[in-house]
Amino acid sequence: MNLRPLVEYHWGPTREPTMARVCQVSGKRSNHAKHIRHRHSGQWKFRAPKKNRVQGVNLQKVTIQTKHGKVRLLVAASILKSADFASVVAGLKPIPKAWLKKHDYNV
Repeated sequence: MNLRPLVEYHWGPTREPTMARVCQVSGKRSNHAKHIRHRHSGQWKFRAPKKNRVQGVNLQKVTIQTKHGKVRLLVAASILKSADFASVVAGLKPIPKAWLKKHDYNV
């Protein structure tokens, strides 16, 4: 019988599980795409090579001051401009519990 843990970790150089590059507010994560060099048309032998690449999320560390202390979040840059996030930073709304959860690699 093969017992595997529910969550598998990707181990970093310090032999500790690495935290995923995921936005704690929206859940945005990296996207797989193709990198296309030079030509997009022409004969078959001159066809443009297409390599796989990873488009990472533009994550920023944001520190929010609350009445209980400081909270540091990893937030996507596109979310920093949203009205919901601005109201939480201004103190008009409390920080949702889901934002405080650290994401991991759910492989």
